[in-house]
Amino acid sequence: MSSNALKRIGFYLASFALLLLFFVPPVTAADSQLSVYVVNYPLKYFAERVGGEHVKVTFPVPGDEDPAYWTPNIATIGAYQQADLILLNGAGYAKWVDKVSLPRSKTVDTSRKFRNRLITVKETTTHSHGAAGQHAHENLAFTTWIDFSLATAQARAVAAAFTRKRPRFKADFEAGYGRLAQDLADLDRHIEKTVAGHQATPLIVSHPVYDYLVQRYGLNARSVHWEPDQRPMPGQIIELEKMLADHPAKWMVWEGKPLPAAVQLLVDLGVGSVVFDPCGNVPEGGDFLEIMQQNGANLKQIFE
Repeated sequence: MSSNALKRIGFYLASFALLLLFFVPPVTAADSQLSVYVVNYPLKYFAERVGGEHVKVTFPVPGDEDPAYWTPNIATIGAYQQADLILLNGAGYAKWVDKVSLPRSKTVDTSRKFRNRLITVKETTTHSHGAAGQHAHENLAFTTWIDFSLATAQARAVAAAFTRKRPRFKADFEAGYGRLAQDLADLDRHIEKTVAGHQATPLIVSHPVYDYLVQRYGLNARSVHWEPDQRPMPGQIIELEKMLADHPAKWMVWEGKPLPAAVQLLVDLGVGSVVFDPCGNVPEGGDFLEIMQQNGANLKQIFE
């Protein structure tokens, strides 16, 4: 064989070796990030904790909207429909879901497996949340995640859905779920310990969104309809005074930080204020776990 032929063979072998060295296999469907759309912030947090680098989670609700009553525009509905997975809270949460067509193969009702533990709300008082318009708290209570045992079940549903879509990453999803479940269990034990022996203590909650918290921990609470960013109307104050006559609560639990004027009105009635933020939307600071830890610390003011 001539020296030129040998040189050509050497050149081809060297070129092939370089191709092997720098070749990057294409990303397949089994490897690509899952596109996940969610209807509230707790599900966004759960999905990111469980899915890690394997998921891209989108929660398109504006920060000043209540996700339970927000309605997406046509373009956003289309984005939901194109996602790999759509995580729903269930229990009647996100009213718009029942009015549009979402692919059944992509939707996951994270509360479906504990339907027997959902709470039916009999109260039908109509009121408003700013731009969300008039509505009533009726049918099913939907803030399931503030019962941390139910939140854990929802996280379990998220992990199972991810595994069905990307089975090769099952170990990663299970590890993410395990860490999240431990954090939720710690929250659950902390609140159980805080309220132990004090469940009879009368409480007022500023809004009918605490049903699962009340049921889980056996609290003695009654609800009014006071918004933290609004000064209570005279009729609301009269209603509360009547309630306090046979339910002598010394504390009101708020969804968010109330106006100083509202706090003072309560002080005049002998009622203190604490915040337990359900965290349905993205908080201004911290994450879901940090907000819930702060909620637990706030409850200590009442029970300790």
